[in-house]
Formats: sequence, structure tokens, C-alpha cells
Amino acid sequence: MMRSLYSGVSGLQNHQTRMDVIGNNISNVNTVGFKRARVNFQDMISQQMSGAAKPTDEVGGVNPKEVGLGMTVASIDNVFTQGNLQSTGISTDLAIQGNGFFIMKNGEESFYTRNGAFSLDMNGTLVNPSNGMRVQGWMARELDGEMVVQTAATPTDLTIPVGSKDPAKETTNINYACNLNKNTPEIMEGASAADIAKATWNTEQKIYDSFGNEHLLSISFTRVPGNPNQWQATVNVDADNADFTQTRIGLGTTDGMENTFLINFDNYGLLESVTDSVGNVTNPEGSVVLQASYTVPESNAEGEGNPYRQTMNINLGTIGSAVNTVTQSASKSTTKAYFQDGYTLGYLDTFKIDSTGTITGVYSNGTNRTIGRIALATFTNNQGLEKAGDNTYVESINSGMARIGESGVAGNGSLLAGALEMSNVDLSEQMTDMIVTQRGFQANSKTIQTADTLLETVLSLKR
Repeated sequence: MMRSLYSGVSGLQNHQTRMDVIGNNISNVNTVGFKRARVNFQDMISQQMSGAAKPTDEVGGVNPKEVGLGMTVASIDNVFTQGNLQSTGISTDLAIQGNGFFIMKNGEESFYTRNGAFSLDMNGTLVNPSNGMRVQGWMARELDGEMVVQTAATPTDLTIPVGSKDPAKETTNINYACNLNKNTPEIMEGASAADIAKATWNTEQKIYDSFGNEHLLSISFTRVPGNPNQWQATVNVDADNADFTQTRIGLGTTDGMENTFLINFDNYGLLESVTDSVGNVTNPEGSVVLQASYTVPESNAEGEGNPYRQTMNINLGTIGSAVNTVTQSASKSTTKAYFQDGYTLGYLDTFKIDSTGTITGVYSNGTNRTIGRIALATFTNNQGLEKAGDNTYVESINSGMARIGESGVAGNGSLLAGALEMSNVDLSEQMTDMIVTQRGFQANSKTIQTADTLLETVLSLKR
């Protein structure tokens, strides 16, 4: 008799626990990155009234007689299914599509979350604005003139250098890939200025000196009379001020050279060789790179009578190749200097985050700089994590250690900037579970009421 009472009590208590979990799920239906929980029940130990008996020659086997003593909560699991992604348009909002957690730091203590509603604090540090926890990742470092992110290092705070300067950089490399029209007429003796203009193809490209001042590099190509596959190129920096800039160009050196060189093409219109003004000729194969120098206006002299001259490499392409190389074809001449690496002083305008978690700064001078990369953590057993409040988790002895890596690598999910992952709570499912839980609670209360009625009947036997 008493067993049924206590079985009913266990049912009431544990259905109330399930109702608590359902209520928490519903209350967090709009919590960013929230993962719903579920309750699993199991029966408690049973009281054995008689044991089992094995078959004999005379009779068959007998099953055990057991009376259950109620039920208990087997587990409360966090369900880490993917939530829907909602676009916000805020560049610091991040959503994880797939496996992984953001790593947050409070002092030396690590927390893990799927909530990517981040912003910058007054120091430019990427944080969760609700609690000040700092987002972890790797800051880029400059190696050999390039910004490199070393993801094998220990993650640190991510700081965006808002308003930082990108110093001016002089142009050191220019790549050309123009075409020279095979049918361009040669310059004949006594040709007029108009005829000379028709036989010359001019290219222009902006370049920058070490101060960030802009200059105009012009290279004019003219057919060489009597040689159908040879052109003479004349190089000038700021042609209107050519007497001052004194542009010089050559193969391997620019000392004492003129500002002209010869380009030779083969019978397929491909680059064959280049000869500078003193007779230096390129190798039979490989890239063709000439060195050009010019005097920088308003610069300190390098010794008495030696004005400061700046040097740059002019790359005409690869001998025998038609890809990104100067060519000669019976087609309209084209101007294509497709790369130069100089720029003026700039300031950080904005930044963007791509699917790999790489933070790229966009500067007012048109340059892009890698600032850092956001780190993600994964666990062998996500359900072993312990909730720590503020929509965060911490490691437990059954979750396994955090495996830290970059987005999209070793099972880590990808990132989507300008979006947030919504709660994975399904209201229709929770409402259905609420109805089932309510019915279970009511049924267990009826068990207690009925057992009480039976006890009352027993007590009334003696009057």
C-alpha cells in the first residue's frame, strides 16, 4: 500500500523537474545561442517478491515477481542542434554554423559560448558587452613585411586598432601585362608629330614615393624601324618634370643608365628578350625584371651632390608566356599595369570578419591588413559541459579538454558575420511536452489519492 504512495510521490517530484526544464526552455526561446534541454526518466529499483526459477524435467521456468518503487530522472541533456541564423547587419555579430564554441576570458578563467553578440570596448577589445568577457583569438604579427596569423600559438585577447595609421609605402614593384599592336606603323624618317603619335603607345600608372606622394609613371612603346618584332620603351616618372626626376632604367642596375630599353618578341608575339641601353640582355628564360630609379622631390640628399633616388622593379612578365606578360599581337594595344604595391598614408576606416574568422582592417588609403583571427573550441562530449550562467559553459571532468583551432578546420564550424544564432527551442514541441508532463503529474496525483482512499478503508475496518 505504502509503495504506491511513494511511487506516486516520485512521479510528482520528477514530473515537476521536467516541468522546470520545459519552463526554462520556453523562457529562453529568444535567447541568442541558447541550447534547449530535455529530461529523460528511468524506473527505480524494484522490490522482488519472488525470484526466477529455471525449467526442470517436470515443469517449465518461472519468471520473477517484482514491484517497481517509482521513477527517477535519468539525465538532463543539453541538445546542441543548430539554431536558425538571423541576419543583424552588425559587423561584430557572429554566428557559428556547425560545431564549436567561442572562447571567452574572465581573467584567467575560460568560458565557452555560442552567443556571438560582440562589440568593442573603449580599448578596441572585442568583448561580450553584457558581461565584459573578452573574445579569444590570435593577433596578426608582421613577418617579412606581411601580416601573419600563427594559429598554433596560445589564443589572446583580440584588439581592433581603431583609428590606427597605416604608414605610407613607396612603390617597389610594378607588374605589366599590356599588348602592343603588331600592326602599329613604324616611324619613318621625317615623320610628323602626328605620325609619331600614331606609332607610339603610351601607358601610365600611379606610383608613390617614400613620403606617400603620388607620381605618374609613364612608359611609351614605339616600333623600331627595320625590325618588325622590336619596340623601344621610354620610361619617365612625372614626364612634365623629367629634367628633375632623371628616370633611369636597366637590367640589374640603374647607375649611369638611360631611360630606354628594347623589347623583342618572337614570331608568336610572345616576349623573347629585353635589352637595356648599355647592351645587357635578359636570360633565355624566366621573368623579365628591370630596375628603374628617379629623384624624389623635396627629399634629403644622400651625400653632397647626390639627391635621394628611389628604386623600383618593373616586371614585364615571363619569357615565352602569354599570361600576365607584355605581348605583341595583331590586336588593339592595351594599357594594363595590373599591380603596384605603393600607397599613401591611411587610417583604419572599418573592419570585416570572414567565414574563417579572419579580421581584416580596411584603411582609407585602399589597403587591407589582417588584424587577427577568432579561435573556436570543440569538445569530445559537448553534453558534458557545465552551464556557468550568462549563456556560457565551462569544462567538466566528462566533457574533455577544449580542442582549440581555427574556423573550418578539424571539425570546427564556419563563421557568419552580421548574423546571430537563435535559440534552438521549438515552441510547438515544448508545448506538447508540457501537456504530456501535466498529464503525468495529474496521473501520479491520482495514484496518491487512490492509495490514500485504500488506506482509509483499511483504517475503517475496526470501528
